[in-house]
Amino acid sequence: MKRLGFIINPIAGLGGRVGLKGTDGMAETAIALGALPLAPQKAARALLSLGQNYSGENSLGENCLAKEEVLVLTPPGAMGEDIVRAAGFSCQVVNLPLAEKTSGTDTIEAAKKIRALGADILLFAGGDGTARDICAALGESLPVIGVPAGVKIHSPVFARSPESAGELARLFLDKKLSQVCEREVLDIDEDAYRKGRVSTRLYGYLQVPDQKDRMQNRKAGTPLSQKAAQNLIALDMIDAMEKDVFYLVGPGSTTRPILSNLNLTHSLLGVDVVQNRRLVKKDASEKELLEIIKDRSFKIIITPIGGQGYLFGRGNHQISPAIIQRAGRENIWVGATLEKIGSFQGEPFLVDTGDKETDRMLAGYIRVITGYRQEMIYPIA
Repeated sequence: MKRLGFIINPIAGLGGRVGLKGTDGMAETAIALGALPLAPQKAARALLSLGQNYSGENSLGENCLAKEEVLVLTPPGAMGEDIVRAAGFSCQVVNLPLAEKTSGTDTIEAAKKIRALGADILLFAGGDGTARDICAALGESLPVIGVPAGVKIHSPVFARSPESAGELARLFLDKKLSQVCEREVLDIDEDAYRKGRVSTRLYGYLQVPDQKDRMQNRKAGTPLSQKAAQNLIALDMIDAMEKDVFYLVGPGSTTRPILSNLNLTHSLLGVDVVQNRRLVKKDASEKELLEIIKDRSFKIIITPIGGQGYLFGRGNHQISPAIIQRAGRENIWVGATLEKIGSFQGEPFLVDTGDKETDRMLAGYIRVITGYRQEMIYPIA
């Protein structure tokens, strides 16, 4: 049988929609603010993609593995077993005594035991912090695929979506994809991140399937040459702002000049709300955004993540599917410099909201403001 390692960090992503910029050391705070676990759902989507229509083909017309061919090696309970059994796969539960609250130590121990049991590849659901734990346990000794389930996902060891992760695992297990490549494990200082400072560190490398179409790129920074163009984008958006309309300004160096030009304080890494050129709320959570926009006109202002191309689902979880659906595509403003657009090399924008209906609604072409009175049309996958 083919042996698939499978680990879930159950608390990954908890801090996203409640505006905590991450979950490291903040899980209890996130839960107290009303956060719900999303990592198990995303892990389940990856398994579904791996084995869906296993008697025939998946959505891409590719033959799927039969579930009977796969033995899943996984930790007990919420760290994997519950989802694996619900998905209908055979599983071997690794010997791991779990406390009521799981930790990075549990992830490290589980990964080591899964490797010892002869896994062909490891599928793990979490964020950059989880990738760090996997790296500490395995180094480059076992191929892995990350299921994106965290708040900040800068490391290029993650697939573009949970479905892509499952498809990659299937291809690798079925030996239709055998090449692997070395990818960086990156993480940021979350305490500094919450204070508006980005400090990224390289923690090591992991081996991942060498398949560009399904793996996400490393997040890219913004060169100084783009600052002037970003300022022109901001001026264009400010001129277009309407009276009494709320503007939800997402994080990023492209959107920051909007508030700077209005002489307003901003959170840089959070979602700020502006109305009539005044700051209504700085660094709002999903709950606060929903309260502000209730029965009111609003628009969403975002920018794609440099190097990756994500519009939603990476670093702006506060703008949830419920908010996106209420806004509609026509009320989403996208700003990006021509240099940033060029860095995507023709690849479409990506979305990973956690809700398939919302992702489908966003697919197609969208207007992108690239300068003052300059725009272009660009596709969303």
